[in-house]
Amino acid sequence: MEEACKPVLNTGLRGVVIADTRICDVDGANGRLIYRGYLVQDLAQGASFEEVTHLLLYEKLPSSDELEEMKRRFRENQGLPAELIAAFKTMPKDATPMEVLQAAVPMLAQHDEDVKQRDQSMEAALRMAHKLIPKFSAIVAAWHRIRNGQEPVEPLAELGHAANFLYMLTGEVPDEEVARFMDVALVCHAEHSFNASTFAAREVASTRAHMYAAVAAAVGSLSGDLHGGANMRVMEMLMKIGSTDKVHDYVNQEFDAGRVIFGLGHAVYDTDDPRAPILVEMIKRMGEKSGDTKWYDISTLLEKTGKEEFKKRKNKDIYVNVDFYSASLYYSMGIPIDLFTPVFAVARIAGWCTHVVEEQFAGAAPKPMLYRPESEYIGDYCGPDVCEFTGLDDR
Repeated sequence: MEEACKPVLNTGLRGVVIADTRICDVDGANGRLIYRGYLVQDLAQGASFEEVTHLLLYEKLPSSDELEEMKRRFRENQGLPAELIAAFKTMPKDATPMEVLQAAVPMLAQHDEDVKQRDQSMEAALRMAHKLIPKFSAIVAAWHRIRNGQEPVEPLAELGHAANFLYMLTGEVPDEEVARFMDVALVCHAEHSFNASTFAAREVASTRAHMYAAVAAAVGSLSGDLHGGANMRVMEMLMKIGSTDKVHDYVNQEFDAGRVIFGLGHAVYDTDDPRAPILVEMIKRMGEKSGDTKWYDISTLLEKTGKEEFKKRKNKDIYVNVDFYSASLYYSMGIPIDLFTPVFAVARIAGWCTHVVEEQFAGAAPKPMLYRPESEYIGDYCGPDVCEFTGLDDR
């Protein structure tokens, strides 16, 4: 009787609560994103990525001394092992950045004494997090330079994390305003509850695998087109449109063909993504700094036209998501399109590490519940019965 009452869900677990969390609340109905009790808008306005990392890992915003300690850990751990750089130089120059990033994570594990000693304490997990979070930016930057025939650039002690990422990527110290925009973008992408990549990390963590194994799984999940590739598609779409006078025709052409406008619509929010308004103003400012607001003009008109046309055709609203505006922000900073998803990972690594710690150590003892969903077997060649085995000569 108990077996017969088990629910069968073929919905990708949408709407199914699988765990509780103290880390993040995505309030889709009201368009709110909350990290440890704080609205993302407030954090984006007043906090750095280092502060938000402390908030996520330690459940509170840091004091001045704690922030200095966090910054010190970022500086000390941002460098990469020489062996990893040497390995990058053996990789095909056309290897995708996400595959290189995923490959780098278990390679880093080989250099971590906590992994070698099989230390499964919470303290060891936090030490691993402190090593991994700053290294993600160094990996992305180093690979981009190596694939272009350049040597990696060492971070500068006087720069913050976001500024150092841009410096390691380009070899030039960024404008302070641009560095702040990068910092805000990292804050906005640092965490988003149980999305696909975070779920992947937590599922692996539930086996008591170490931090690197769980994070490698998260990177693999993010590399999929349905998860991390949306901002790339948005930028390609904007480049295809090319000018504001082509926006209306493009929208009608795509809707007539039954296609979507990338960046409009979200699996969770029933309102505009609360991060989108934060980013759009930065895109406008980037355009003003360069003397060309083209991407801001196309994007804002595309959002307005797409929403109006969707409402006219479907008699319901559609909302903008964070990818719609992060794309042109990154592009305005000179970041190549195929690095957009890795940059997402440079931010989200803070959330992934936090979820691994929570999965393994929430509560009184480190006893994660091993994830073990069930499936409904719907038969095979022999229908509901087992097949009769036939020897090779008689098949």
